[in-house]
Amino acid sequence: MNNKDIKYWVGFSLIPGIGRVRLTQLENYFGSLEKAWQSASAELKQAGLDRGAIQAITSWRPKISLEAEMEKLEHYGVKVFSYNDPSYPSRLKEIYDYPPLLYVRGSLLPQDEWCLAVVGTRRATVYGRQVTEEIVTDLAQSKITIVSGLAKGIDSVAHQAALAVGGRSIAVFACGLDIVYPADNANLARQIIQQGALISEYPLGTRPKADNFPRRNRIMSGLSLGVLITEADETSGAMITAHMALEQNREVFAIPGSILSPASRGTNHLIQEGAKLVRDYTDILEELNLMNVARQMEMREAIPTSDTESLLLKHLSAEPTHVDEVCRSSGLPISTVSSTLAMMELKGLVKQLGPMSYVLAREAREEYRVRVD
Repeated sequence: MNNKDIKYWVGFSLIPGIGRVRLTQLENYFGSLEKAWQSASAELKQAGLDRGAIQAITSWRPKISLEAEMEKLEHYGVKVFSYNDPSYPSRLKEIYDYPPLLYVRGSLLPQDEWCLAVVGTRRATVYGRQVTEEIVTDLAQSKITIVSGLAKGIDSVAHQAALAVGGRSIAVFACGLDIVYPADNANLARQIIQQGALISEYPLGTRPKADNFPRRNRIMSGLSLGVLITEADETSGAMITAHMALEQNREVFAIPGSILSPASRGTNHLIQEGAKLVRDYTDILEELNLMNVARQMEMREAIPTSDTESLLLKHLSAEPTHVDEVCRSSGLPISTVSSTLAMMELKGLVKQLGPMSYVLAREAREEYRVRVD
């Protein structure tokens, strides 16, 4: 999407009450947000908008300079992706309430598909900090991107542990990307830009408000394969992230703590309710079928022997994908897909998991060794 298109998305994002549903209405009716931006009240009504939305657009539009907004974005090094942009994270778009627009400082890479949200209390204990640092260090060294919210306590420890070993990290903001909250984490935010990305659904200038934080949490879990809560009381915001992850059909992991520690009441309760108990990082990797992410990345980058193999590799991931879905996404007939996948499995490029479902290959010997031990 070019700047001419994206600036209108940015403009509408600055108008209160204009979210994904209304943006979709406008885009479907007018064909582009440029035409919607230039439309009169009568046309907006014909597009299906109610009186409140029309009033918001007509009153705010004259106050917004699209050129000035784009200049600010360039000044802060912020890229903007709408939900129909190819660079928009595909897993995030799976959730019900996905943000229509993402503001990004830093870079989102294909390898960030393998990411895990790590969250917890702001009032972390020595135990909480220790287990978070140890497990996140191992995850980052296993090429897992760590997602968190840049808050004090567990969030900060998770980001720092990933960065310390050269791993990647993504911080999701509850405000505009020109504002670092808390301010004490400004240096940490700068490091994350170099080794990952800062992400927000809010335009520049948006101040952090209490209501923004629970909504921010849905993005953290939505981006990720799962959520790990390392330490949290039952009233912690991390518990909101855990519940959102369950609603989004994401895996929830928790580290047990002392029954005498208030800081572990939340994690112990999650385990009691069915969350995966985590003893070390391998519990997470095994549950998510990520015991060898580096190998899976190599498979992505490996030079296939035919155009068909190359195409099919692009439509497979660490998660099992049924042959029918591969056919739909690749546009190839079932006979071609089935025969090519069978040959690719013999070459070690893919692995069949269950009836007619495939993943990018990992070392089969390692899998069997884990089972035997």
